[in-house]
Amino acid sequence: QVQLVESGGGLVQAGGSLRLSCAASGRTFSNYAMGWFRQAPGKEHEFVAHIRWIDGLTTYADSVKGRFTASRDAAKNTVYLQMDSLKPEDTGVYYCAARYGSFIVYNAPSWPYWGQGTQVTVSS
Repeated sequence: QVQLVESGGGLVQAGGSLRLSCAASGRTFSNYAMGWFRQAPGKEHEFVAHIRWIDGLTTYADSVKGRFTASRDAAKNTVYLQMDSLKPEDTGVYYCAARYGSFIVYNAPSWPYWGQGTQVTVSS
């Protein structure tokens, strides 16, 4: 059973930084991709970033490109989302997700495994 546990959210002022972690267990993830999504109140899940376990290749939403960096530590089975230059519009619950395969998939319903989410609040 795949388990994903996020941590690292919190309250930060605009312009600040946070690093989210997602510890994965239950599978060998070398053929999996990990996604980061966020959900603002009253809105649907929004794709943020995608990273492949096998080679660390990353893809980002235009809204976070140049500010967010996804990475993974294969030895720790953990993926990270470094968020810099945060803006109030980055506020939301951030989720990591996992799916088998390396293709980029932007829509949340296509991801079968999800963590519990961690709140990120950016004040102006």
